[in-house]
Amino acid sequence: MYQFFLKRAIDFLIALIGLILLAPVFIIVMVLLYFANQGNPFFVQTRPGLNEKMFNIIKFKTMNDKKDEKGNYLPDSERLTPVGSFIRQTSLDELPQLINVLKGDMALIGPRPLLPQYLSLYNESQKRRHNIRPGITGWAQVNGRNAISWTKKFELDIWYIDHLSFATDCKVVILTLKKVLKKEGINQVGQATIEAFNGSN
Repeated sequence: MYQFFLKRAIDFLIALIGLILLAPVFIIVMVLLYFANQGNPFFVQTRPGLNEKMFNIIKFKTMNDKKDEKGNYLPDSERLTPVGSFIRQTSLDELPQLINVLKGDMALIGPRPLLPQYLSLYNESQKRRHNIRPGITGWAQVNGRNAISWTKKFELDIWYIDHLSFATDCKVVILTLKKVLKKEGINQVGQATIEAFNGSN
């Protein structure tokens, strides 16, 4: 009942209210990033969602597009702007995904949507993460976020799917707020972003 009907209705209502209440923050962050990035404040990328259906995820863009003399992008750590770093640490970069929730691409809580090229690398258990809508936050995020291994992250995603309930979602919300306030697990040690998944890590 909750998973198939109430969860979607609650997600839509909270996302709508959230976008309305947070509109001033949304606008301020958008303006700050426009100047910090010298252009587009948004990052849009194709990700697989429910049943591996592709959709465009929307995030605030925390890195600029600076390149080296050969035309290649500089390392992520060098392109991460001070403004972008603050926005990432406070998780404000995830705010535009409320639009994805309204559209039905995502849920508030669920496995994080990953890159399309990872689809062929999943084992049968890991593929189950696409049996539900991906989320802005999830069980893996409140139990380590980017500071844990891919193997552990997938195990936590599957645990959530097997234990999906209103009580579990409430617990994730509470733990997410704590993580955001403490700025825990944003990145892996020494990296601006998490390492790529290669099918074995």
